[in-house]
Amino acid sequence: MMTTTKKIEICSQKSNKCITTIYIIHSPKTKFWRHLFYSFPSQLQSTGKTLDRMEDQIRSEFRKNNFVLVEEEEILRKCLTFCINYNLSPSDLVSSWDLYSINRQLELIVSDAHMDAFRQQLQSEQKQVIIENEQGLHSYTDVTMEMTDEHEDAKEVVPTSPAGQNVVNLDSFDVTPITNGKLHSLRNTSELVTPFGQRKNKFVVHSRVNSKHTAHDIKEEQGEENSDDDVIKRIQPIKRCSLEVHGSHPAPGCRYMYDRIEDKFNYLEDRIMKYSEALIASQLFEEVVDPSVASQKSIFAVGMICCEEEGRLKEKPIMLQSCVEHSGGQRVRLDLQKLDQFSIFPGQVVGVEGHNPSGHCLIATKIVDYIPLSVSHDDSSHETKTQAMDLDKQPADSSDISSDLSLIIASGPFTTTDNLFFEPLSDLLAYAQRKQPQVLVLLGPFIDSEHPEIKKGALNTTYDELFRVEIIRRLQDYVEFMGSAARVILVPSVRDAHHDFVFPQPAFDINLADPNHQITCITNPGIISANKVKVGCCSVDVLKQLSTDLVSRGIKNRMNTLTNHLLSQRSFYPLYPPSEDTPVDLSLASEALQMSTTPDILIVPSDLTHFVKVLSLEGTSEAKCMCVNPGRLARGEGGGHFVEVNFHGTPDSSSASVIRI
Repeated sequence: MMTTTKKIEICSQKSNKCITTIYIIHSPKTKFWRHLFYSFPSQLQSTGKTLDRMEDQIRSEFRKNNFVLVEEEEILRKCLTFCINYNLSPSDLVSSWDLYSINRQLELIVSDAHMDAFRQQLQSEQKQVIIENEQGLHSYTDVTMEMTDEHEDAKEVVPTSPAGQNVVNLDSFDVTPITNGKLHSLRNTSELVTPFGQRKNKFVVHSRVNSKHTAHDIKEEQGEENSDDDVIKRIQPIKRCSLEVHGSHPAPGCRYMYDRIEDKFNYLEDRIMKYSEALIASQLFEEVVDPSVASQKSIFAVGMICCEEEGRLKEKPIMLQSCVEHSGGQRVRLDLQKLDQFSIFPGQVVGVEGHNPSGHCLIATKIVDYIPLSVSHDDSSHETKTQAMDLDKQPADSSDISSDLSLIIASGPFTTTDNLFFEPLSDLLAYAQRKQPQVLVLLGPFIDSEHPEIKKGALNTTYDELFRVEIIRRLQDYVEFMGSAARVILVPSVRDAHHDFVFPQPAFDINLADPNHQITCITNPGIISANKVKVGCCSVDVLKQLSTDLVSRGIKNRMNTLTNHLLSQRSFYPLYPPSEDTPVDLSLASEALQMSTTPDILIVPSDLTHFVKVLSLEGTSEAKCMCVNPGRLARGEGGGHFVEVNFHGTPDSSSASVIRI
């Protein structure tokens, strides 16, 4: 199918002379006719009175709003084209520019460098109006001309990605403005002005943990240029790290969204039973009894925190549901008035010391919300599967593997909301090429289903193809540039438009011819071991969801408490019932959501404030875990944050930096 253009001439009834010519373009992608531009007859173009009057009005509107035109003649000519193409009055045009400048924090100076980006905003506004009024569109019939190779300038031109791949063909670029009688080309994306590209500093260190960096390193991280000789002196070849993937559940192509009530019951019952067995094995607590039986003496019970009513958990009433073995699954009211400090949420499994004099209410005197470290993880029922990557290249003796590891951690979205050029990802990879980490950990979403253009369905390519072209090809170029020592870990997200909408989530199935196993896809959530450093990853925003349903008293550091709940519950997602936007399938969760081992580094990206914290595990001050929230690499039309970690044996001796891009 070809793009066609139709011409309509509007003539005077008295003189039968042409007053105005309207051209209308039909795109096979949009499947309907749309107005493209007006063409004034020769007599109007020769006098130019109408156009001059409109230019004066545009100039006057800019001055009325205190704007200063730097290149006045060029700007007025382009603004006049915008008014004609988009049927805007001068006041409407200046109002749109005012909004554009406020959103991008520009001063009162109007520069020609911003005209291309301003035109894109006008195109998006026009496209939204057309979509909203699509039912009222009419098709016009008149002289039709086919666009052939002779009309090369009139072909639809769309911006390409920074990698040069012409994959994103948005409807918002169908209407191409005319300047000096020629179509304005958008072939070179380097000429496009995006808010992300207007950053003054590319990389700014936001905060550090255990910093040992010099002023020279800070200057380098902030993006200041150095000579080529200086770069060669500072960069040392990285050493390839060992890599093992713990667990493989769920597997790609698994059957999901068929979980039954029996599956949910078995999952919750199994969690309570394992928690009870672990507390009994520690020999620090009494025998577990039924909390719903009346008793005047102090008892010890184990159960799951529940809410009696729908909605958020409230301090009253809070229920404790014990296992079938001890109480037949009955619930009892839990009274926390005697506690000075606690932090609970629905789905949390706890041990409770207290007494129940009436049989209807358990009055708590102590809550145990962690499993002592003296109790090892239960691997008897489900043996953890471990997949070692390229075993032939690993040392024969595991003691020869160093516990040092360098990582760069980033979480999606990887492109700004105003385009699909993936500029933040390109800058991140450029930074990684300079810093040369052993492992680059990227967590989704990669093709974000919440992106405005994806929500509109404005692509002419599949999500899978967009993922391969914009993400996988960039990563292949990265590992090719870095050499065989570099590794990339990909973790999917439930917001990935091209992947299974289920949690826990299988790994990407990318089928790369990668003999060196440099690009590794793991499940969400998942655990890897790199140089004996255990790294746990989960792309679901569980911290934000926990913060919504958390009930606490006497807690000083809420963020530390939220993160510690994941470690103490030994679960990547201990919340139940789950959040409405998280498609949890409990038939897959028994092995996938459980932390088979306590990680040295726990990566939990969230919309909450980014952080890097070294936390002591509950019940001990010796065992610690480095918890990382890298934030989002792209936030709106600007950059976000990522984290660089240098791990040296233990979290206390390691360093990390939060970097704003």
